[in-house]
Amino acid sequence: MEPTTLTTERLTLATFGPEDAAEVHAICQDPDIQRWTTVPSPYGLQDAEFFLNRLVPDGWRNDTEYTFAVRLREGGPILAAAALHNPRAGGWEVGFWTAKEHRGRGYMTEAVLALARWAFTDLACARLEWRAEVGNVGSRATAEKAGFRIEGVLRAALPNKGVLRDVWVGALLPSDLGLPGPLPYLPAPWSGV
Repeated sequence: MEPTTLTTERLTLATFGPEDAAEVHAICQDPDIQRWTTVPSPYGLQDAEFFLNRLVPDGWRNDTEYTFAVRLREGGPILAAAALHNPRAGGWEVGFWTAKEHRGRGYMTEAVLALARWAFTDLACARLEWRAEVGNVGSRATAEKAGFRIEGVLRAALPNKGVLRDVWVGALLPSDLGLPGPLPYLPAPWSGV
């Protein structure tokens, strides 16, 4: 797929370019991003260049990951990164990080909802998953504000820096946003196991 641009009331989500390397490198020096995401630690300029010159374009070209830089509509610095990745069985997973100085303003919730609407309408996504290491309360708060329902904990489900970690998992369905899904959904008459 060719990279696309999404807009919201306040934001523009567009693909990263090679010119963003110094900015991505600086943002990813944040210990919280290195702790809670799978970016390398330490994070060098060569890591940012590999991300921007190889991973981002390969993801779009191979339809395996659609990564966006999140900025204010009027331009300015990168506020965050958000991506849809790991397509499987009609579903996608959303992942994101936010620059430290831009957290707590609702930007990521707005960006995640834009990605969700795009996934449900343009990618025929039937289920959008969110996963984060147990303890990443900032990511969980964003997911819950965007309407994700937390479904549980997956044990040893995230390899991160040489260690398997437990993850929270949640999901958002098209119907949660008032959108039609690609297939009818028949929920179980009971919940739990």
